[in-house]
Amino acid sequence: MARHLFFAITLIGIGVLLNSPAEAVPDAARCEDQAANCVGRCANPGGGTNENKCMSYCDRRVSRCVVRAHGAARRW
Repeated sequence: MARHLFFAITLIGIGVLLNSPAEAVPDAARCEDQAANCVGRCANPGGGTNENKCMSYCDRRVSRCVVRAHGAARRW
């Protein structure tokens, strides 16, 4: 009985590990949500010109997310 329990736990653990990378790949909608959250946290002293470090960071982060999302779609 203990041997069956051990094998069941092992198989469940392997299944979780194999499914984890698929969940880590972002999709375009998630990238847009992250962009809105990032921009919402930035102070905007330039009056909408978006020329500060926070906005530049958000732009780079969103660009990286979108590239990963579209690259993952091509790989599959």
